Amino acid sequence: MFDSAMIPVLAGIAAILVFATLAFFASRYKRCPSDRILVVYGKVGGNKSARCVHGGASFVWPVIQDYAYLSLTPMPIDIQLRGALSQQNIRVNTPSTFTVGISTEPGVMENAAERLLGQTQPQIQELAKDIIFGQMRVVIATMPIEEINADRDKLIANISNGVEVELKKVGLRLINVNVQDITDESGYIEALGKEAAARAINDAKIKVSQQERDGDIGAALADKEKRISVAQAQAEAVTGENLSAVEIANSIASRREKEAEAERLGTAAEKVASAKALQESYLAEESAERQRAKREEAAMMATIIVQADIEKRKIEVLAEAEKNRVRISAEAQKQRIELEAEAEKRRIELVAQAEAERIRIIKEGEAAGLKTYMEAEAAGTLAQLEARAKGFQSIVTAAGGADKAAQLMVTEQLPGLVAEQVKAISGIKIDKLTVWDSGRTGEDGKTRTADFVSGLVGAIPPLHDIARNAGIELPGYLGKPASSSGGKKPAPPSDTQAI
Repeated sequence: MFDSAMIPVLAGIAAILVFATLAFFASRYKRCPSDRILVVYGKVGGNKSARCVHGGASFVWPVIQDYAYLSLTPMPIDIQLRGALSQQNIRVNTPSTFTVGISTEPGVMENAAERLLGQTQPQIQELAKDIIFGQMRVVIATMPIEEINADRDKLIANISNGVEVELKKVGLRLINVNVQDITDESGYIEALGKEAAARAINDAKIKVSQQERDGDIGAALADKEKRISVAQAQAEAVTGENLSAVEIANSIASRREKEAEAERLGTAAEKVASAKALQESYLAEESAERQRAKREEAAMMATIIVQADIEKRKIEVLAEAEKNRVRISAEAQKQRIELEAEAEKRRIELVAQAEAERIRIIKEGEAAGLKTYMEAEAAGTLAQLEARAKGFQSIVTAAGGADKAAQLMVTEQLPGLVAEQVKAISGIKIDKLTVWDSGRTGEDGKTRTADFVSGLVGAIPPLHDIARNAGIELPGYLGKPASSSGGKKPAPPSDTQAI
């Protein structure tokens, strides 16, 4: 039975387990301070390598996840950039101070988690320093040196825009840029300062001359108006007095004549002084214009030289690119020709192999056919020989012996031999035969003409001689040979015969 005393123990164990579970989950719940970024990595889901939290908290699952922090403390970086080429290929020194930090922008924080997690602050500063160096050189190369020196705000804005884009790729952001000073190795910026100072001094001198000229002109005009006003008042007074006395009029006329002469002289003196002032002012303006023309000419020459240098460099780069393109094209053409030659060689080899295989198959077929033909011909010849052998054996048996069978076979061939002998003289064509015969007869009572004809017939071998040459003796009923009959062989004719 269940003991009631165990209830408090079980309740205590349950409480301890609940407390331990709460403590474990509380220890895995991580809060992110405002000056840091909480990076949870491991199996975070969503095909992401890490999850970044700023200004909040996140639960970190045990075993499958872990966490780390990225500091948001700003990092100052001193950039002592020297010898950077401007747009005119003039080397510029721009020592600056940049302040960067890890960005809290969504998307950029993940870049920082992927590329900066686990690195120390000096390592991050060195990475940012390399990026800033490269981007500053790129920005300075796109600006003329006059704009770099005169418009600091534009320079800083261009540097900030270029550097900010590259820093975001590694999870950083640009906080501040401070360009300390701008100098160049050739002294061009110092010359620009001296030119500006000289131009300001010349402008000031021109303004002083213009003010003095305006003052003299104003004084002369005021004196002229004064004299005109006085003369007009006096003329009006004298006009009334002239009505009463001619003498006064003559006196006034004489006085006015003298006053007019004096006024003319005074006006001429004033105009001469004014002309001198204008001449000096014009000389000062001419000098200033000459200085300005010289400065503009120098600037134009510098621009032309720089543009020519840039164009030369552009042509050289294009020529080098064209050279590389031609070389690469030649190499590709060579490689293509080699591949085509190799393919053609391989094709020829395959064709030769196929032709050799075809010839071999044809020869094998011909040899097999010839073998079959020869075997058939040999079988036919063998059959003929076997048949003849059987025939000969029957002839020998019927003749009563091999010798008699041979004589019988030769005797069968004698008509053919005689026919061939007859053909030997039957084919002789005698167009004309002339015989001179003295009418004398021989011992046998025959004339020479008869001897000639019998000699011609005697040129045919006798039948017994032919049989004897064949190795057989003819039977007696076929006659006796000429040598055994005791007759003499007729002598050839001695008289001259012509055929």
